[in-house]
Amino acid sequence: MTAPAAVIVGPPGAGKTTVGQAVAALLGVDFADTDHLIEQRAGKPIPEIFFDDGEDAFRALERTTIAEALGSFPGVLALGGGAILHEGTRESLREHTVVFLSVELSDAVKRVGLGAGRPLLSVNPRATLKYLMEQRRPLYASVATHTIATDARSPEEIAAELAALLKNPG
Repeated sequence: MTAPAAVIVGPPGAGKTTVGQAVAALLGVDFADTDHLIEQRAGKPIPEIFFDDGEDAFRALERTTIAEALGSFPGVLALGGGAILHEGTRESLREHTVVFLSVELSDAVKRVGLGAGRPLLSVNPRATLKYLMEQRRPLYASVATHTIATDARSPEEIAAELAALLKNPG
């Protein structure tokens, strides 16, 4: 079984994709974002999956995609913000090096904009994001091997810290 070098989790706006790509480059490995893998598999963007098929269908596709990637992808893997809601996914993550990119609401709002292309943030995005972050924070923390605060820091700075952690796990 090939395992990811690291799995990155966190809320929308934490920088999972940006930091993940930078860390992968520093480590000389590939990067994958499960949201992108899901879109490839479904043949359509995530907002359309939510609209056409519903959140349950999206979450089922997400679980399958993550399970496959955890068993076969050797690079840095970023998970969608809601992936940790599923208990089976959280169980699977316990066998991996998981990095929780923590972000406060004000920074997340600046980074995400308010909801473009994010189906769960289409109604009252600021309040919804605040609720999602509060609801999910304990779940992110429960699967994390490392937690890195991203507020007021550049993606390069965060990636350098994370790459150093992964190279020297002690």
